[in-house]
Amino acid sequence: MTIRAAGHEPPRVALLRSMLRLRCFEEAIAERYPEQKMRCPVHLSVGQEAVSAAVGLALEPGDLAVSGHRAHTHYLAKGGSMPRLLAEIYGKRTGCSRGKGGSMHLIDETVGFKGSTAIVAGTIPVGTGLGLSLSLRNTKQVACVFFGDAAVEEGVFFEAVNFAAVRRLPVLYVCENNFYSVYSPLRVRQPEGRQIHEMVSGLGVRAMHGDGNDPELVYRTTVDALDSIRSGSGPAFVEFTTYRYREHCGPNFDNDIGYRTEAEFLRWRAADPVEAYERRLLDLGTVTSEAVRDMRAEIAAEVADAFAFAEHSAFPDAAEAYCDLYAGEDGT
Repeated sequence: MTIRAAGHEPPRVALLRSMLRLRCFEEAIAERYPEQKMRCPVHLSVGQEAVSAAVGLALEPGDLAVSGHRAHTHYLAKGGSMPRLLAEIYGKRTGCSRGKGGSMHLIDETVGFKGSTAIVAGTIPVGTGLGLSLSLRNTKQVACVFFGDAAVEEGVFFEAVNFAAVRRLPVLYVCENNFYSVYSPLRVRQPEGRQIHEMVSGLGVRAMHGDGNDPELVYRTTVDALDSIRSGSGPAFVEFTTYRYREHCGPNFDNDIGYRTEAEFLRWRAADPVEAYERRLLDLGTVTSEAVRDMRAEIAAEVADAFAFAEHSAFPDAAEAYCDLYAGEDGT
């Protein structure tokens, strides 16, 4: 099922601001990563911001979320702290995981972000379990699970989605299909002609698909799915096509190593979601060029402050290494 339009009016200025903020943050990491102060791998979402921004705005503050290795923008769009995220990447004790998790292991229960992991599909059963807990407590909350196209090739994906369908759990599965699993394109991993959302629909789950470069479409599709879930209709699956500009892991561009062509990259770059949406809102008169300039300046200042916070924070004490291994543990 492909959603073309729906009655949910998107918050256009907020969408643009969120996309600009996520882009500025990720680009700043790429620019400063060679300083060797961020000593963990980073998986950047440059090019994929529309999905994170729109889904983040569609979710309610009380909803829960989990993600995979490319989680920075999911965390921030869910309301996460930029200073605490950067402090985590710097390995500082003020980080959202107290400096123990790095870029791929983020958690912040104050905003309902229940964790991310480097294991492909590793948080799909976790998010499904969160949905079970919400169902048992009979709340109107939804558990949102972010993952990429490669995660649907893992056995645990089918087990979790089947369980959610049988139990009619309040879970939103968000698949960001950027066509690649590290360096392997879809054509060498899945049968020709397979559409992921159609496959998931066959599992008995309402499944939708849309252009991940169109933030308003992503927002409407997500709100529509969330409304259905909150009404008690069970889980929903949304697949958004998108594209990462930088290498799978790291701050660089890697079009020269052969797994994708420069021409393919340039086609997607020409349809950049952030630039296209900014032009759209300017043409509509929703924002002015002065307002966008001010917005960019405010975001740049926020990013600079977050880096300063991270750099000036202290590293954890060695004695903290064994704290928080289990729930309720105080490290003794």
